[in-house]
Amino acid sequence: MLLLENIFLALAGLKANKMRSFLTMLGIIIGIASVIAIMTVGNSMTSSISSEMSSMGATNVTIGVSQKSSKTERSESGMMFNFGPRSTKLGDDDYLTDEMLEDIAAKWPEDIESIEKTEEIGKGEAKDGDLTANVTVEGYNDTALENEDLTILKGRVFTDRDYSESKKVCIVSDYFCNNMFNGDTDKALGQKITVVIDKKFYHYTVVGVYEYDESSNWTQESADEVATTLYLPLGAAFYQEHKDPQYQNVTLVTSTTTDVETFMDEVEDYMNGRYYRNNDDFEISCSSMSSMLESMTSMLSTISVAISIIAGISLLVGGIGVMNIMLVSIQERTREIGTRKALGATNGSIRTQFIVEAIVLCLVGGIIGILLGIVIGGVAAHQMGYDAAPSTSGIIFSVAFSMAIGIFFGYYPANKAAKMNPIDALRYE
Repeated sequence: MLLLENIFLALAGLKANKMRSFLTMLGIIIGIASVIAIMTVGNSMTSSISSEMSSMGATNVTIGVSQKSSKTERSESGMMFNFGPRSTKLGDDDYLTDEMLEDIAAKWPEDIESIEKTEEIGKGEAKDGDLTANVTVEGYNDTALENEDLTILKGRVFTDRDYSESKKVCIVSDYFCNNMFNGDTDKALGQKITVVIDKKFYHYTVVGVYEYDESSNWTQESADEVATTLYLPLGAAFYQEHKDPQYQNVTLVTSTTTDVETFMDEVEDYMNGRYYRNNDDFEISCSSMSSMLESMTSMLSTISVAISIIAGISLLVGGIGVMNIMLVSIQERTREIGTRKALGATNGSIRTQFIVEAIVLCLVGGIIGILLGIVIGGVAAHQMGYDAAPSTSGIIFSVAFSMAIGIFFGYYPANKAAKMNPIDALRYE
């Protein structure tokens, strides 16, 4: 009951001295608002990146051929020397092959659901008289094309026959159609187009038109420089290059029950032991978006915490302000303290009264700071193109920290008030 009375007395004091109370709380408000805003933006970025990477297959594993970092050789005298890679160019025997991929698919049938294979032929230009369009020609197998999640506006995707017979058919973007067919996607279907790559001419038949996502132009190329992807069946890409299927890297689509980290280690050990044991320059390495996501999330969290700590310095300033105003308040209420002690109030009750006032002052400032921080953080996240995600842990921490500041910086003034001599206090003018 005494606690409630102290709380009501503290709130009444805030109401009676609105401007002084607000100025006292300002440091607390700014500090907590800054911390909450920063943590909200950080959470929003992390959630958005996590969502995007998950939709891209965060648990999928990419296996690729990479250079060995160094070589160790022994001289005739017995001394050891480390050398960098001898070769920077992959030879025909260094690439991954379909036979290797079939081998690991058979070895881990419960972990590998499918394998995404692609082959980039290069950047070229489609031409028809004066009409031109920049394209990047790439071959995809069915799994890889499905993972692209294309929105087909007209026509179709590739059929099993397109893949098996390596047909020279293609899927182009609506952006491509704007340049080559005056935006008429119906007219594009069934048309034969010519693409020039490294002064060589290639001919394809358009069977589908997909919607180009302009946000994917992260290099900020001008409209005339934008090169959209022209998709081919994977076999057609290799046939065009006059070479057998071989890959520098592929993506393994894993099952949801796969322990990705363990799986990557097993695949690396198996491939390097069986196929690259005698390769002096190259080896197999595995990576996954889940490990990238974990690293990125950790980095963003560290940055958010570091900036929050810097912003939280203002809380220290706010706490000193609370201590100062409490000392002034005690000075102003010296006769009140003396009267209460003369009527039997204990040192503990006096101490509690002023500590509660300090806590209420900081708590009210903390709540205002939290609300302000959520608003600022939400607006900032929205401007950056992310969905606002306020930090629940940050809010709880801010409330607790506000109370801690009230106790820490309110104790000294409260203790000073509790130790007053009632006779001296009553004589105070």
